[in-house]
Order: sequence, then C-alpha cells, then structure tokens
Amino acid sequence: MATSRAEKVMEFLTCVICQELYTDPCTLRCDHTFCRKCVTGYIQTRPDAVQSKTIPCAFCRQDTKVPDPSRPVEEWAGQIKPSIIIQGLIDTQESARRTTGDDSYNNCCLCDKLGETTPGTAWCSDCEESLCGRCSKIHHESSATGDHELCDLPGDVKVKKTRKVMCQEHKDKKVEYLCLDCIKSLCQSCCVVYHRKCDSVVTISSQMTRIKLGLSRKVNGLKKKLFGKSKKIEKQKSRVSEIKDNKASVKKHIRSTTNRLVEHIKHKEKKLLDELDTKTDTHISQVCAAIKLEEIEMQMYRQHCEFIDQALVSDCEMDLYDAYQAWESGAVELGDVRDTNTADTRRIDAIRFTPDTDNVQHILDDLQLGKIGVTYQTGTCRKSYPVMVDTTDGWMEEDVEEPDLHDVTVLLVNGIQTCVVTDAKNKFVKSFYTTNNQPCHSRLPLDDSPSGVTQLKENQVMVAVPDSSQIVTVEVIPDLVLLSTITTSKGYYSLAVLSPSSLAAGGSACVDILDMTGDVLRSVTTHNSETLFTYPAYMCVNNKGNILVSDWGKTSVTCVTSEGDVVWRYAPTGGKALSIPAGISTTKKGDIMVVDKDAETMIQLKETGEYVSDVITSQDGINQPLSLCIDKHDSVLVTCGREIKTFILT
Repeated sequence: MATSRAEKVMEFLTCVICQELYTDPCTLRCDHTFCRKCVTGYIQTRPDAVQSKTIPCAFCRQDTKVPDPSRPVEEWAGQIKPSIIIQGLIDTQESARRTTGDDSYNNCCLCDKLGETTPGTAWCSDCEESLCGRCSKIHHESSATGDHELCDLPGDVKVKKTRKVMCQEHKDKKVEYLCLDCIKSLCQSCCVVYHRKCDSVVTISSQMTRIKLGLSRKVNGLKKKLFGKSKKIEKQKSRVSEIKDNKASVKKHIRSTTNRLVEHIKHKEKKLLDELDTKTDTHISQVCAAIKLEEIEMQMYRQHCEFIDQALVSDCEMDLYDAYQAWESGAVELGDVRDTNTADTRRIDAIRFTPDTDNVQHILDDLQLGKIGVTYQTGTCRKSYPVMVDTTDGWMEEDVEEPDLHDVTVLLVNGIQTCVVTDAKNKFVKSFYTTNNQPCHSRLPLDDSPSGVTQLKENQVMVAVPDSSQIVTVEVIPDLVLLSTITTSKGYYSLAVLSPSSLAAGGSACVDILDMTGDVLRSVTTHNSETLFTYPAYMCVNNKGNILVSDWGKTSVTCVTSEGDVVWRYAPTGGKALSIPAGISTTKKGDIMVVDKDAETMIQLKETGEYVSDVITSQDGINQPLSLCIDKHDSVLVTCGREIKTFILT
C-alpha cells in the first residue's frame, strides 16, 4: 500500500516531456506543469509559437501568453510562475527518502568531510549534525560550539534531518522568526536591524499551532472540493448517457415520421440525421471537454492535498511554514483552468426533433420533415451541481421539543468555523463547531422564541426575539455568551447589519432602519402608494449595501436601499411563482440565493434580480428548507427542520 502511494506521488512529480523528476517546475496557464528547461526546449521546436509569442502546452496544446515577449526566446520560460506546490512535494519526498533510506545520515558528519566513515554516537541539535565520540569531545571543547547541547544517538535510531533555512541577507543566520505585521520570515539580525518598530515579531515555532490549524482548514476545504468534483464528473458522465439515449429517441421519432411519407423524400431524412449527428457529437464533445477540465482540477487539488498532508506530518517547522506561506501569500491559487477566451461559447443543453406534417400531402417538393432544435444554457453562468457534504443534527439533550431551526449564520472564530442557529421551539440560540476533530455544540437559553440571526462582528451575532420585542447581542467564542439586550418598539422577525451604527429589521408590514440602541431612524413601508411588505421574514445586505428582503406574505424578493428606494422586485407568476420564499443570502460574486420552503428548492438570481436557475432541489436532499447562509468557502448551509445540511456547488 505504501509503495503504491509512493509510486502515485512520483507519477505526479514526473515531467511528461523528459520523463524525469521535475527540475525547477513551472506551471502554464492550463495548469499543466513541466521542467523549466523542458519548456524552453519545447518552444524552440515550435516556430509557430515563437512567431505568435506564446508558449504552447506539450500536453493539451493550449497557449500561454509570454509576459514579456521582447526578451530572448531562451528567457521566456523563466517568466512563467514557479510551481511552489510541486517543488514543495519534491523537497518533502527527497527529505523522506533520505531519512528512511540513507545510512550515511547516522555517520559522523565531520569524519565524512575527511573521507572517513565513523558511526555517530551523539547528535548536536544546534548544528544538526551527528558526531562520533572523538569529534564530540572536540565539539564540546571548541569555544564556538561548547555551549551546544549534545544528546546520545543509539545505533538503531535513524536521524531525521530537518531543513535549515538561512537568511538571504545574513548568510550565517538561521530564519527563526516571523513578523506578523510585515508577513515576513526573519533571522535574529533582521529583527534587530529592520523590524525594531514592528509590534508582532514572534518565533516561527510559536506559530506552529496556528499554522497547522490554518493548513488543516485549507486541506479540508480542498478535500471537499475534490469530493464535489468527483460527484460532478459522475453526473456529467451520466449526462453523456442521457444525451446518447436522447439521440436514439430523436432518431426513432424521425424515422417513424419518415416511414409515413413517400419514398422520394428519403434524402430529406438523411439530411436531418446528419444534422442530428453533428449537433449531438458537438454536445457530447462539449460535455467530455468539461469532464477533462474537471479531472485536471482534481489532479491539481490532489497535488495541493498531498503537499499539505506531507507538511502536516513533517516534523520540520519550515516545511509547515513554507506551506502556510504559500497559501497566505497567494502564490498558490485555486484558479479555474477553463479557457476564458471560450467562456462565452454557447453550450448545447438539449436536442429535439419537431415534425412538420401539416403540408405533407400537399407540397411534397417543399416538404420539411422537421428540424433539429437545440436549446442552449442561458447566460454566461455555468450550471452548478450541488453536492451535499455534511449534515448536522440540531438536536441537543436539553431540547424539550423537536428543534425548529429558524435561521442560520456562520462565523470564523479563532480559526474555528462555527455555525450559529436559532431554535424557535426550544427557545435556544445554538452553536455547532468542530475542535480537535470532535463535534461540539453550545446553547444559550432565551425567555422567548428567537427568530432571525445576523453577524455583527467577527465573533458576535445579533438575534431577534419578536415576542418580547427584543434584540440580543451574543458573543461566539465559539460557545455562546449573552452580552446585551435592547428593547424595541415592536417585534422584529429578521435582522441585517448595515453598518457599525445601524441595522435593518423586518417587522409586520415594514422594514425599519434602527440604530444600535433599537431606536427607529426611518421605516420603509410603501413605494408609489403600494404596500411593499407583509411578512419580511428573512433579509440580508448585498455587496452594494442594499437590503434584500424575502417576504412570505408578498411571495416576493425585494431589493431596497437603506433610504427606502426600490431597486428591483422579483415576484414571478405562473410556473416560476414563489410559494414561501424564506432564507436569503449572497455569494462573493453578488449572486443571490433564496430558498422556497414549499417548493423545496434553492433558486439563484442575478445581482439585478433576474432568475438564473434552480440550484438545489428536493432531489438533492433538502426538504422544507427554511433558512440559508453561505460561508467564506462558498459552501451553502441550509436548515431543514432539525438539520443543517451543507452543500458545495461544483
């Protein structure tokens, strides 16, 4: 098993051009990685690439623009971004190989330099060298190394050499410190010379817990995305089968129509079948191309996961720090590998045959048997595929009744993602989180049933308690602590923070703008003499500062400014009409997600209020959804009765 895993890792680390372990790996725009020297050699075999000033991928043929094509061709590859992930994996693998398989690391290092082979009997952690008995005495008597601490080195112990990074400016000094203000690693001399005025200079070793936590969080996110990608590929492979079945069905329809016609129009049948084949092949090729891109992203995620996993199990602090620094500096990006030049290409959604038999008996020469109809995905948005990755049970031992999770929000508290929900039936505010790989929860009892919840600060939420006309502020640490309670002039169901000094609150037939003491600054009730709201049960604030209100009574979603001006209203009729619009939230890109309780769907709207698609349905595992929120990783949390279900959209 270990050998298979090692072989798989080495496969990832092998250049497809030279078939050797990567040397100075660099990653092209398509996310394929090669040795830098191999890229240079490949460019020189492609005169067309030199003429177009691009670097072609030897694997997929996609071109990468040269940042500065005025430089000599031999220097083009040097302008490509280095692959820190691949290089880190190579370094880690090399370190592991040496640790487990090279006996010379247990020999005396000083004797090795003199050409002698002497077993080591002691280890100097300062010099990171093994020493024999004779050299240990010399080492101890030397004025430069006399204060170094030596420990016994039994013969059956393999010494694991940790990577020592020296300061680039002060060559004889080890990098041991970290300036949190400048986000830079330092040696002791750098601390004194350049960072005396910085407030947060700490040792790298003191940050290991935080770095490990951060990397663990990153790898968990990557594994969720990897899981989502695998599910998406399964669905798309199934889609290919559906397309082929549809093709067979359309062919049968065409032939059954053709069989009712006279023999001299058979050539029209062939024309239609050829058109069908062409369009269907185009459709299949589009889906297969999408599958290939997803597989490329999966490989990239595996590489990221392997690198972080290797760093997490390493005893070397610098391995962990390099991995963490790669994420924090943005050197490693989880970008989309799709070609942006073809992003607007229309994608086929379905193929159908529409017969035209009205005039068959009258005009044979001009007869059209039908046509191959193609529908395309609307807009520039790619269809999202929801994958449920987690389910949290909102029940606690203290609950008297079946939990009714009315609203939800997510906070990141001291590196711990914490889900905060309101349980109306049991009159609790609850928090759920994971620490040390163990699920934990907390509860805060209230006198009356809580309703809406919104994030106030990094570790604080505000909760509406409509029956007692109160708004409570709760600290999340991640356990829950009641900080304050304000009494309002009326009961409010929903809340959304507008600024540090004001918030929006939804009450009976109104949305009020309050200050932080609960006083009403202004009310939004009507527009052009029309009542805007009946029961604004849920709301949020978009990235423009406007208020998005989901109204059960009006069965609508309304976007209003804090001054009360209506920006747009979504209130469709017919088959797209909303039943009970409930929880509402926005993505980083500004798209709007709304759950419809009775329809058991989560729909996506554009920032301007136009319908995009049904994103999550009852077939994906939601039943009677009531509220939702979107975390910093764009995972969607939906409350359904007593459960909180987490989805990722791939």
